[in-house]
Amino acid sequence: MFRRIVIRILLSPLALLYGTIVSMVNWFYDIEFLKSSKFNLPVIGVGNLSIGGAGKTPHIEYLIEMLKDYINVATLSRGYKRQTKGFRFVKETDTALTVGDEPLQYRRKYHDILVAVGESRAFAIPEMVKNYPATQVILLDDSFQHRAVKPGLNIMLTAYDSLFTDDYILPMGRLREGRSGYKRADIIIVSKCPSELTHEDKERIRLKINPLSHQSLFFTYFEYDYPYYMYRPDQRISLDKDLKVILLSAIANTEYLLKYLESEVSDVFEIEYADHHNYDHHDIERIVKIYNNTAGERKIIITTEKDAMRLERHKDLLKSQNIPVFVLPIKVRFHHNESMAFNQLIQSFLLEFQV
Repeated sequence: MFRRIVIRILLSPLALLYGTIVSMVNWFYDIEFLKSSKFNLPVIGVGNLSIGGAGKTPHIEYLIEMLKDYINVATLSRGYKRQTKGFRFVKETDTALTVGDEPLQYRRKYHDILVAVGESRAFAIPEMVKNYPATQVILLDDSFQHRAVKPGLNIMLTAYDSLFTDDYILPMGRLREGRSGYKRADIIIVSKCPSELTHEDKERIRLKINPLSHQSLFFTYFEYDYPYYMYRPDQRISLDKDLKVILLSAIANTEYLLKYLESEVSDVFEIEYADHHNYDHHDIERIVKIYNNTAGERKIIITTEKDAMRLERHKDLLKSQNIPVFVLPIKVRFHHNESMAFNQLIQSFLLEFQV
């Protein structure tokens, strides 16, 4: 604890400089010296104040699941860590290297929706509408800090165990802008809550966040499905206390996932890489070596859906080495039957949208 305090003190000048620059940019947008683009169709932004780990991808998938059978849904992402540039539509034949892991995941899971990537959202949205004029709503992935486009509805996530109210601006903490940025949100979701959450816990967090009168506050958790075999997605496995799991991940925060696995299996070992890490042949060799050197007969590798997108180009090699890799799907669940109220807010926004 003392060491952490000392490090924060040492980093405070950099945080002050960074925070001042971000605050000035935001102020320019607030006084409209810098203009945010608005569009004549509903745009819903999903993001967070921190640098990751709040679970925005499952929440976007919740919105896709909710809307796709009724209206024409599209998603737009930057395509973080891809090796291409500019605007492009995502195809099922793409890879994580060409479009990024999250957009590829949306494309593979939801065949009937439009998925695009582009660094400039203000340029990308007109291109999407021009090419697919039947588009009825666009979901902006990780859009909270990117103010060149003003969403009609702004959803901000903050993780239960690392609330923005307790965090500090980069590099002292994980915030990409000051805590006051939460005021731009229309909906605040406290994500990654425990599966059991008391009303007292909710009220304690509500008081910390102190949402504004126009803001709605919700609490969500993740529900994990049966892991499926990466080489044969129709084959699934049940987790049990006789099973050893090697958790392979390159996501921002594994704590929530790790806690779940530890409650379901006998032992969990981690192979962890930096967020959005693109696995290469050296990584695969290391993974194979760790798996083969792990004692026990009943052992598997479990990875996330995003990691599976980045592992895909090594799938044949892993399979040839008899490495059993399973993918763990997740779904968002709302606490205390709040999903109806959340769904109603989304529906009302879409029905009442005016150009």
